Amino acid sequence: MLSYSEFGDHTPTDATPALIIVHGLYGSGRNWGVIAKRLSDSRPVITVDMRNHGQSPRAPTHSYPDLADDLAQVINHLNVPVDVCGHSMGGKAAMVLALQNPTLLRRLIVADIAPVAYGHTQQMFIDAMRAVDLTTLSRRSDAESQLAEAGVERALQSFFTQSLDVPNKRWRLNLDVLEAEMPKIIGWPDVAGQFDGPTLFLSGGASGYVGPQHRDHIKSLFPAARFAKLPGAGHWLHAEKPRKFEAAVRVFLDA
Repeated sequence: MLSYSEFGDHTPTDATPALIIVHGLYGSGRNWGVIAKRLSDSRPVITVDMRNHGQSPRAPTHSYPDLADDLAQVINHLNVPVDVCGHSMGGKAAMVLALQNPTLLRRLIVADIAPVAYGHTQQMFIDAMRAVDLTTLSRRSDAESQLAEAGVERALQSFFTQSLDVPNKRWRLNLDVLEAEMPKIIGWPDVAGQFDGPTLFLSGGASGYVGPQHRDHIKSLFPAARFAKLPGAGHWLHAEKPRKFEAAVRVFLDA
């Protein structure tokens, strides 16, 4: 089962379910610690490490039905009512979960991703991480310097190195499988179903991941979908505008 961390000491109820936060590609639950801790003032919050990331098991595949099944296993293990918030890759996994197992969650937040295949790749970041000379590292900042030399922007340097195990000189990412499964990660599976529960597609105002051209398709899968944007934020909206992201999540979950 996936590794997960729990925040807060509230008992989940139908009115205030536990919130499960699902990170994106190359991330981990650790990236969401500050937001999880703040949101846990009113409800339990759980952050997961997805397969091939963080402390969770390594697996030979990384398809969205696989990731959705992993999340379903965690929810069934917790055996409490839940809401789910997923960003990017995590958003796609959360959408497939909702479409295939709509009774497992109450509300869904999808952060800056649409249920479509994209034409870009994230291979360049795998190449940059592989280029880091792990044998020379004594601190995370050493790796950040090498990532900078590889052309990785400053915000992503810090983000990636949160998945770095400096003492053991290794990445907590299964880079080989993520590279092999990249077409599935940037794609969208042929999945049937519909989720009628309240759904928020929360996007960065400066991001192009969720556009007007996607809305009809989104509505066909998530009829109750609502759309909102955080002005000035890009794809990493939760990192760029954490307080505004948190506020939007609170308003939607408490509605």
